[in-house]
Amino acid sequence: MSCKELVELITEYLEGTLPEEARGRFDLHLSFCRACREYVEQMRLTIRSLGKLSEETMPAGAKNQLLELFHDWKKS
Repeated sequence: MSCKELVELITEYLEGTLPEEARGRFDLHLSFCRACREYVEQMRLTIRSLGKLSEETMPAGAKNQLLELFHDWKKS
């Protein structure tokens, strides 16, 4: 598995929905690729951090700013 493939499969991996064969290849890649191990840990930290956010805890206007950014990103 390449680093690019790992990045494409990270969501399924973290959600536990990656098929067993692909998960084995994913884990094997992690065993020798430090950069991807760090990436997986960064994603886990991001998920944990974002899980604590709610609409009520967001600063005023942040929701609209995020929606605009996503809208602009989708256009690209």
